[in-house]
Amino acid sequence: MTVTLEVAEGVGTLRLDRPPMNALDIATQDRLKELAEEATRRDDVRAVVIYGGERVFAAGADIKEMQNMDHAAMVLRARALQDSFTAVARIPKPVVAAVTGYALGGGCELALCADYRIAADNAKLGQPEILLGLIPGAGGTQRLPRLIGPSRAKDLIFTGRQVKADEALAIGLVDRVVPAAEVYEQAHAWAAKLAQGPSIALRAAKEAVDTGLETDIDTGLAVERNWFAGLFATEDRERGMRSFVEEGPGKARFL
Repeated sequence: MTVTLEVAEGVGTLRLDRPPMNALDIATQDRLKELAEEATRRDDVRAVVIYGGERVFAAGADIKEMQNMDHAAMVLRARALQDSFTAVARIPKPVVAAVTGYALGGGCELALCADYRIAADNAKLGQPEILLGLIPGAGGTQRLPRLIGPSRAKDLIFTGRQVKADEALAIGLVDRVVPAAEVYEQAHAWAAKLAQGPSIALRAAKEAVDTGLETDIDTGLAVERNWFAGLFATEDRERGMRSFVEEGPGKARFL
């Protein structure tokens, strides 16, 4: 399998495994969608890590496969390509990308689907599609400017240049830079901590933030308001408030 889902301690690891560079061919895209949807459904998966292994996250699409596709073929495929990444972005649980080595093109777009990105100090990220006479097609023109702002996103998309980990951190493309040997460990720790949190509240927080970024503030506030009130019907809210009153802040244990 080119992508696997391994679950431990409430954390599901979506592992890309297509040596040598984890090129995202059609089979890998389809498998990624299938497993992202499985991670969404499974109650034992409370947080997710996206990982490509110790050497590379994903160096982009399979160019040899794409080279043989004409306009008609890509018209039929482009939606499925986007849907595979959207399935990751819409996992209603905390998702962290553990980025090692290259995260280029589709690899960078996959990292953009996560809620948080931890990168190796030797990582390189970018959207080099323009160098092929193309533009990003798996969400890069939409998710990248929402994350780092339109001017910085256009710089990366227009030039196709790669950014090293320190610059990626400075512009907000990644959230933490760590030694390469620690990337997965720290990503798993981030996910495992959140896996112990109140799952419905975490889902609500993610949906409220993501919806707010995609719509006007009044609609976003309505989503926030409805989720906020709705959480008062959950056992986690009762447990959290009771623990706060009886034991002090930050000591609640959620199922």
